[in-house]
Amino acid sequence: MRVTRKTPTQQISRVARPRLYEQLVEQLMDYVESAELGPGDTLPAERDLAERLGVSRATLAQALVALEVLGVIDVQHGTGAVLVYRPNVPSVLRGLREHHSRLPEIVEARSTLEVKLAELAAERRTDEDLQAIDEALDVMAAEVASGSKGAHGDELFHRAITAAAHSGVLAQLMTFIAGMILETRLESLGQPGRPEQSLASHRKIADAVRAKDPAAAAAMMLEHIDLVSDVALLHQDPA
Repeated sequence: MRVTRKTPTQQISRVARPRLYEQLVEQLMDYVESAELGPGDTLPAERDLAERLGVSRATLAQALVALEVLGVIDVQHGTGAVLVYRPNVPSVLRGLREHHSRLPEIVEARSTLEVKLAELAAERRTDEDLQAIDEALDVMAAEVASGSKGAHGDELFHRAITAAAHSGVLAQLMTFIAGMILETRLESLGQPGRPEQSLASHRKIADAVRAKDPAAAAAMMLEHIDLVSDVALLHQDPA
């Protein structure tokens, strides 16, 4: 009797190859392991590290930003990348993939909440609110001028806009997603030329709030979110 074998109807899916930044992050973690670096140790300068890994400094910078977002390293102006803790490679790659997958949703949340907050800030701001906004701009400008990313001033600015909206519920929602926004802030400000672009964008929002122009404030905030949400990680497709 002839036995007829059944042909499987479900095809085996292809295994996705690691993205470039994942490969580089893995190389970085291997380097940390082989060099026996521990928390508090500083990684080599970007130029030296790029040469050792055989990649461009721009490519290395994106991998370092990804590690900073995950809290593995702390990139300090004038000091370099300092190791915060030494995780295992699988956990780092898993964290990167989770971060990559939730980026679009974080952008959606920011577009929904912060555009409305800017509109309300233009309607409700007080002189004290304007002072806080201007002080935040000054802090960021000083940071950028010194060569740093301006992350602290950036955070102060968005916090000041939120306060100027005088909406307790929206403020609570912003607090709830603050950690996720920090991820996008660090990643965005790590893009070449982005700190200067973000500062200029902040000034446009502040001008609209100062002029009590809700429509302009909302439009400028939406433009700003579109700008800062354009990060290299979203353009990384599987190789």
